[in-house]
Amino acid sequence: MGGYSSEVNISLKSGNVVYKHLDKEKYNSFRVHILQDKWVALDDNHVEFEINKNNFSFSLHDKQITFDCVFNAIHGNPGENGMFLAYLELLNIPHTSAPFYQMALTFNKRDTLSVVKEYGIKTAISVYLNEGDAIDVDKIIAKVGLPCFIKPNNAGSSYGISKAYTKDDILLGISKAYKEDSSILIESFLDGTEVSVGVIEYKNAIKVLPMTEIVSENDFFDYEAKYEGRSQEITPARISNEERKKIEEAAKKVYKVLNISGFSRSEYILVNGEPHFLEVNTVPGLTEASILPQQAKAAGISLPDLFDNAIQSALNKE
Repeated sequence: MGGYSSEVNISLKSGNVVYKHLDKEKYNSFRVHILQDKWVALDDNHVEFEINKNNFSFSLHDKQITFDCVFNAIHGNPGENGMFLAYLELLNIPHTSAPFYQMALTFNKRDTLSVVKEYGIKTAISVYLNEGDAIDVDKIIAKVGLPCFIKPNNAGSSYGISKAYTKDDILLGISKAYKEDSSILIESFLDGTEVSVGVIEYKNAIKVLPMTEIVSENDFFDYEAKYEGRSQEITPARISNEERKKIEEAAKKVYKVLNISGFSRSEYILVNGEPHFLEVNTVPGLTEASILPQQAKAAGISLPDLFDNAIQSALNKE
C-alpha cells in the first residue's frame, strides 16, 4: 500500500482494510508501505522494518521474512501502472493484480481506448495532447464539442480532471491536467446515466458484480464526489434488464480483450441505452465504503471472502 502518486492516502486506507479482513489464522500477513522515501514492513505496533529491495524481504527480530504472495493495494504509480509488479515478477513473487504489461496498458487511458475501440466497444470522441504540443482550442472544440472533459492520461481518483464549457475553461483544464501528467486526454461529453461496473476473477471464472449507478451532486464524478460523500452510489443501478445485459456483455468483453486478471472496476455512460466505455481501474478502492466492495456485498461476497479469493487466485497461477 502507499505509492508515489496523489493517491497515496487512499491506497493506505485500502491496504489497511485488506489487512483487517484477512483471515489471521490462515495468513501471516504484514502491511508493507511502498513510499518514495522508504519501503517498510509494519508490525501490529506500527514498528517499521526496512524492506530489502534485492529480494523483497525483511528481518523481524533476527528472523528473515519472505513473502508467498503480495496483495497489491497501491493505487496509481507504481502499483497500478505495472512498475512494482514487473519488479515482483522478476523475483517470481505472485501478486493479486494482472501481469505488469496489462497494468501498464490499462493505466494509460489513451492506449486502453485505442485497444477497446478495435473490438467495437463504443467510447467518447477524444483528442490527445503531449506537453509542449501546440494547443488549437478551436480545432479541439470542432472535434469534441462543448462541454468536454480534460483528463490526465495516467492518473486516478479524478485528480486533475475538469469539465470545460468555454475556450478559457479548456486552457485552464489543460494546465490543471498537465500538473498530474505530461500527456492528456480531451473527451466529448456523454449525456447519460453513469454506471460503475466491477469485474473480477472469482472462483476461476470472470464475474460481473451488481452495477452501481453514480449520481454526483457536483458537476461530474470528481474527487469530492468520490471520496467526500458528494454523490449517491446506487447499487444495483436503476437501469433496465436490457441495458444491464448490454453493459455486462461490454464489461466482460473489455476484461477479456485487455487480458485483465484480479480486480477491475470500469466506468460506462449509457447514451440512448448504449454503453460507452470511459476507463478501467485495475486497483480500485477497497475500503468498506468503496464501490467494488459495495458491489461484492450486493453479490453476497464478504470482504474476507473477496480478499481471500484474490490471494488464492494469485497462488493458483503459479
